[in-house]
Amino acid sequence: MGRAHLSFFRLSAMDSRNPRDGRVIEELGWYDPNAKDNEEQVSLKRERIEYWLGVGAQPSDTVSDLLKKNGIAVKS
Repeated sequence: MGRAHLSFFRLSAMDSRNPRDGRVIEELGWYDPNAKDNEEQVSLKRERIEYWLGVGAQPSDTVSDLLKKNGIAVKS
């Protein structure tokens, strides 16, 4: 999302059989790497992320690093 030189990312729960830009099961938050304030940079729905990780969801490497930085335990 976003526009040229101003990236903006949404964190979503998706079925692995769907295409990357396909249907989203649930929106779990967003990440704005261009925000000046750390509080405005990330918004995560912690309870829902922990639920999805608990039922077997596998985050990408980048999302896994982002979750670890924000104190959400990710199983290796």
